[in-house]
Amino acid sequence: MIENEAALERLPIIIKPELSRVLLRPFDFSNNERITKIMSRVMLLSISEVEVLLEDILKSFSSRHFKLEKKILDRYEELKPFSLTDEEPSDKHKLLIGSYFLSEYSLEAAAIFNPSMILHPDQNDLPKGSSRYIISLRSTGEGHISSISFRECILDEDANIELIPASKIVQCPEPIEDQHYNKKTFSMKLFELGLTGDFTNDVLSHLGHDFIRKELDLALDDEVIKRRGTNNRYLESAEGIRVLARSNFRVTFDSSLALSEKVLFPHSPSQRKGIEDARFVRFVDDDNSVTYYATFTAYDGRVVLPELLETTDFQDFHIITLNGKAVQNKGMALFPRKINKKYYMLSRQDNENIFLMSSDNIHFWHEEKRILQPTYPWQFVQLGNCGSPIETKEGWLVLSHGVGPLRTYCIGAFLLDLEDPTKIIGRLREPLIKPIAEEREGYVPNVVYSCGAVIHNEYLFIPYAYSDVGSRFAKINTKSLLKMLLEKK
Repeated sequence: MIENEAALERLPIIIKPELSRVLLRPFDFSNNERITKIMSRVMLLSISEVEVLLEDILKSFSSRHFKLEKKILDRYEELKPFSLTDEEPSDKHKLLIGSYFLSEYSLEAAAIFNPSMILHPDQNDLPKGSSRYIISLRSTGEGHISSISFRECILDEDANIELIPASKIVQCPEPIEDQHYNKKTFSMKLFELGLTGDFTNDVLSHLGHDFIRKELDLALDDEVIKRRGTNNRYLESAEGIRVLARSNFRVTFDSSLALSEKVLFPHSPSQRKGIEDARFVRFVDDDNSVTYYATFTAYDGRVVLPELLETTDFQDFHIITLNGKAVQNKGMALFPRKINKKYYMLSRQDNENIFLMSSDNIHFWHEEKRILQPTYPWQFVQLGNCGSPIETKEGWLVLSHGVGPLRTYCIGAFLLDLEDPTKIIGRLREPLIKPIAEEREGYVPNVVYSCGAVIHNEYLFIPYAYSDVGSRFAKINTKSLLKMLLEKK
């Protein structure tokens, strides 16, 4: 047994995929002619035939989805342009047409893994010594598309954990209309992307200090019309500006939804094939205001791109693109506060080492420094963080992952100086957690991995995934771990 494992306790609670948690997603077809054919076939049905079909559909699916009829009608409205006639169908025909263009997506059919854990903003109605926490998870379904889902748990005074059962219903958020953009920040992002020139300058000249998406679209349309008949080089800039706007957006959930009913499914072009490995952090600013951030990896099927999520209440979410030469690769993790008036973030720039980044602006990252290299056999392939640093009196406690022989992933730990996080003041030479027999089998064998832990009372609680199938928990006395770190530098 690894020496560190003797101090670590695995907890019996395991989060496994629940196949009944299904989202309602558009069922798209490859050509418009097929859409028109399906709509026409439904329109030929008598009202009595439609009623029989609808009764069965609503009976079978209403209990599985939030506001099912509204979603079906919303889908019909998206399809109206494909109708062969301007004649308005009956409401029941509309419902039946919409139902043919929706399908269920099993959110976590393949896996529910790579968890992070964060203090819940609501700490009301709890026994003394207990705290409520949010667990974020990477849920993966058909087509290996990943999204962010949530669970809640309570840790009590004696360091016991109670996992709140998840709802069977899950729901995506709605986009917030008239999303606002700051012109200065938007211009800086365009510059970072190389989208500068006369066309971009002319578009921006239409906009005020702050603007909404509709104003941007009108400005783009106006400048595109002016340039018709000239060379088409401006079209690439126009598309780039639109993609940037679509990639920086806000969404909101219905206020009646429980946390476990909320799912952040890929929404923007950069996220088309998945939102992966969110590392949540409770960030306390210099004025003591609290914002919850999460760094995550957006994947479009070809390129991975680090992005940032922001919320204060887990109802409204702002998704932000990150820019700058240091924004590369996966696994970025934000520190929970500024240090010497600067933001700090851990990253892995080169698929191998751990880097420290710093910035005056959370959107833009240009400075990085390598602080940790693979040193021990269990991490010779690569190193990376397992979530945001946790502040202790002794230093910044960081969980890390290392990859060794036969692509085995283990979880380790190191300690950074509180005022100068470029300094390593402690490091485990052996893994804190390595896969045991019951954790080795899965979609990706021999892997344990976490995206963020918490300290509750005297213990460090570590949620971690096993072999890209499910997630479980471990705890270790924080003082014991810090003592091991400082002894084994």
